[in-house]
Amino acid sequence: MKQDTSFHSTLAIRERYRDDYWRNDDPIVEDRLLWRAQTFRHTVHLLPGQTILELGCGEGLFTRALLRVSRGENPITAVTFQELTGGRLDIRAKVELLKLSDFSNSLRGRRFDCVVAMDMVDCNCASQLLSLVHELLGPGGEMVFYESNPWNPFLRLRRLFLPLLGSRDPRLLLSRSQLCRLLVDTGFVQVYAVYNDFVFAPLTRRLIWLLRNLSILLENAPAVRTMAGSILVHAQKPPARMDVPRVARLTHESLRSAVSFVVPCYDEEMNIRPLVNRILKLYEDCVYEIILVNDGSSDGTATVMAELAKQNDRVKPLHRSPPNGVGRAIAEGLSRAGGRYVLSMDCDFAHLLPEFRDLFDCAVEGYDVVVGSRFSRHSVLLNYPFLKIAANRDFHLLARLVLLRNFRDLTNNLKLMRREVVADLQLRQPGFAVNAETGLQPLILGYHVKEVPISWINRSPEMGTSSFRLIRVGGGYWHVLLNIWLRQVFGAGPYRDLRRGAFHTHGVGRGLEIP
Repeated sequence: MKQDTSFHSTLAIRERYRDDYWRNDDPIVEDRLLWRAQTFRHTVHLLPGQTILELGCGEGLFTRALLRVSRGENPITAVTFQELTGGRLDIRAKVELLKLSDFSNSLRGRRFDCVVAMDMVDCNCASQLLSLVHELLGPGGEMVFYESNPWNPFLRLRRLFLPLLGSRDPRLLLSRSQLCRLLVDTGFVQVYAVYNDFVFAPLTRRLIWLLRNLSILLENAPAVRTMAGSILVHAQKPPARMDVPRVARLTHESLRSAVSFVVPCYDEEMNIRPLVNRILKLYEDCVYEIILVNDGSSDGTATVMAELAKQNDRVKPLHRSPPNGVGRAIAEGLSRAGGRYVLSMDCDFAHLLPEFRDLFDCAVEGYDVVVGSRFSRHSVLLNYPFLKIAANRDFHLLARLVLLRNFRDLTNNLKLMRREVVADLQLRQPGFAVNAETGLQPLILGYHVKEVPISWINRSPEMGTSSFRLIRVGGGYWHVLLNIWLRQVFGAGPYRDLRRGAFHTHGVGRGLEIP
């Protein structure tokens, strides 16, 4: 791992230029770096104890954000290519801080679970840097880099006028396609690079608010997304999949044997076993039961369920008779749940499991319902169809206006609810619109609802295909919203009997209607 001085000089220049820009030209740098740290955590699905290497830590601004989102549970090694100064003293006690003039000295033979960097890949040294990152990662380790997008129009204008001011941008930036090609050539797998972040200068307070709310939409809009401020780059060192390490997750004694997991399954033969095994590995002490609702599967789903039930008596298969539908499956699963908390989720959420801890933390804080939100600034949304994003945002905008409530994303099937809340629900939708019922009904009943950011990566081919069809199911969502509005304003409509606490004395699940 022998490098020449020009390599380290280039990295030092990039590090210094980036820090100068953050300090002098970015009015929301602390918020931006916190978003990026959260995005990093969600992208790699960070587990306690996993090691992090930050390259080009500079003045430690991003390092502080990493410390915050990792809760101090992950050993962080922060590397700078500049001289160390007193400005980093506050993080020295919490991270391993290194000044490197040669990678081979301090990092020889070391391996990390994750490597992260901000704006450090330069055309002059990209291949060399990525080869070093590949060597420093352990098998299955992941890297996440944020790089400036050379197609960003403001950046292009800035570079045009900087020479007139006696300055220049010393960076040689790579495009999205160039970054992907280099990573594949270096030997990485699971490579993707997505356009990210439309909250860039010139900024005013009102413009910041607008762009923060539009950013997820713009990041996924065809053509428009190429003008984003940065590129989020992810890659993994083979093998592509690591076994989930056994990590103690019972941080709250009140959650011991308290959570019923409810999972609707339709032709999920490939996903059930890894999902159940990972739930038990990560949250075994929390699990009261895992209810797998077989909604008329035609593959080997029922067989896999039976095998899992033989291995662990907390796994409870539930086989539904026609008529089928995900809404009916969720309703029947919730009606059978006996835990003090009920967590509804989809079968392809195995990669999200490390993020469930955020839901559990909020439940312990006293929230009645905790929803995994795909549309906060700290969420990660990858390969998500633009039309589904637009439809979701339209629905939530209108719902906020007609219900006079503030929320971002309540129509997703990742929800943790107290059993008393579940008992009060009236679920009538046979399809995906049931998720609007489980999201909006607790809200109008006065329960305390909390949204937490999650990552959402659309299905890859080996995970099967989703049965969600926008045109077919969209009407159900609007039907739910209309009826929720009728209940709230006039006390009328099919939800007119919806009352908080109305079903507590009749046992869990009596408020659920399963058409």
